[in-house]
Amino acid sequence: MDQLARIKSLIYEIRGVKVMLDKDLAELYHVTTGNLNKAVKRNHKRFPPDFMFQLNKTEFEQLKSDLIFQNGTSSWGGTRKLPFAFTEQGLAMLSGILNSDIAIDVNISIMRTFVALRRMAATLPNTTSDVTQLRKDFEELKLDIEDILRDQNEINEDTRLQ
Repeated sequence: MDQLARIKSLIYEIRGVKVMLDKDLAELYHVTTGNLNKAVKRNHKRFPPDFMFQLNKTEFEQLKSDLIFQNGTSSWGGTRKLPFAFTEQGLAMLSGILNSDIAIDVNISIMRTFVALRRMAATLPNTTSDVTQLRKDFEELKLDIEDILRDQNEINEDTRLQ
C-alpha cells in the first residue's frame, strides 16, 4: 500500500472533523505514543481545542467497536489513556515540534493526503439541490439517448424497406 493510501486509511471523522489519532501518528513518525504526547504537552499553547482534542469514552468505545482499538483502556494492556485526535491544523503544528527527517517527510505526505481528500469531496454533490439537478440531468440524458436510438431504428427500418 502506498503512503497516501495508508495515511488515508488512518484518517477518521470524529465530531464532524477529519482527524488522525496519536497512536497512528506515533507509528508514522517512528516514536512512541507517550513521547509524541509529551512533545505536545511541552508545547500545549500550540494546540488549542480546534487543533487537538482528547476523545471521550463514547467516541473511544465507537472506535473500539470498529476494531481500531482491540483492547480498552487499562494499565495491563491496550491504551492507558483516552487517545488524542489531531485535526489538519494540529498536524501542521506537529511539524513545528517534531523536527526529524522522518517527521518532515510524514507531514508532507499527510498534508498531501488531506488536500487529495478535499479535492475528492469538492467534486461530489454536496446539497440536495445538486443531487436533484444531477438526477434531472441524468433523466434528460437518458431521454435524449432513447430518442437517438428510436431515430436510428427508424432510419434502419427505412433503409431496410428501400
